[in-house]
Amino acid sequence: MGLTIFQVDAFTDRPFAGNPAGVCVLPEAKDERWMQHVAQEMNLSETAFLCRQGDGYQLRWFTPAAEVELCGHATLASAHVLWETGQLPADEQARFYTRSGLLTAERKEGGWIELDFPAKVEEQADAPPHLIEALGVPARYIGKNVFDFLVEVDAEEVVRKMKPDISLLAKVPVRGVIVTSKASSPGYDFVSRFFAPQVGVNEDPVTGSAHCCLAPYWSKRLNKKEMVAYQASARGGVVRVRVSGERVQLGGQAVTVIRGELMD
Repeated sequence: MGLTIFQVDAFTDRPFAGNPAGVCVLPEAKDERWMQHVAQEMNLSETAFLCRQGDGYQLRWFTPAAEVELCGHATLASAHVLWETGQLPADEQARFYTRSGLLTAERKEGGWIELDFPAKVEEQADAPPHLIEALGVPARYIGKNVFDFLVEVDAEEVVRKMKPDISLLAKVPVRGVIVTSKASSPGYDFVSRFFAPQVGVNEDPVTGSAHCCLAPYWSKRLNKKEMVAYQASARGGVVRVRVSGERVQLGGQAVTVIRGELMD
C-alpha cells in the first residue's frame, strides 16, 4: 500500500482557484531527498509533509526546487486535510512544528481557517541590480525582510497588468519579490502578486507567507489592524489578515480537489 496524498486549493472556496498545495501525512519521518523528489513529481508551488510530533505535527514544505522556511497556503491546506479526514477533531487546534517555530491553525465559521504566523516586517532598502528592470514598472517604495523584497507601485492596475521578465528576476538573490498597491477594487484593502523564480516558482498564485510582510506594511499605511487582501494572480485568492503585535493572523478557505495514492 502506498501513502495517501492530497491536492488542496488554498485561499479559495471553489476548486481550480487559489493556490494548489500537495499534502502528505506520513506515518513516520522520511528523508529529505525523498520529500524533494515527491515535491518535484507533484510540481506544485509547495508540497507539505506532516508527521506526528508530541501534541501536534512536524511540518516541512518543499517547492519543486528546494525546502522553504515558511509557507502559508500549504499550512492552510495541511490543517484542512487533518480536519477533513478526521485525523484531528473539528474543534481541536492544529499545531505545527516548523523551521519557523510553532504555527497554529483554528477552524472558524463559514469554512474559514485562521493561521497564526510570525510577522516578517520589511525595512526600506535600495533596489538590487536587475530588480526594477525585471519588474518593468516604477517603484514608489522598496523594502526587504528576511525572505523577500517588497515593491509598492502606484495602482492596482499596475499590479494586475505587469509582465515581469522572469529570467532576469531570477538573478535577484532573494527568495521572492512581492509587488503590491492599495486596492481600488471594492471589498479589498490591498492587492499583491508574488514572484519566486529563485526557488522554482515563477509566480505563486496566493502566498500566505508574503502576507506576514504585507499585513504589517499596510497596517501602518492604512491605520488598520484587520484587512482583506487579494492576490491578483491568474488563479487569484483572498486572504484575511489581522496584525497582533509580532504575530499575523491569516484567514483563508480551502477545497480538496484530488486524493490519490503515492507509490513510494
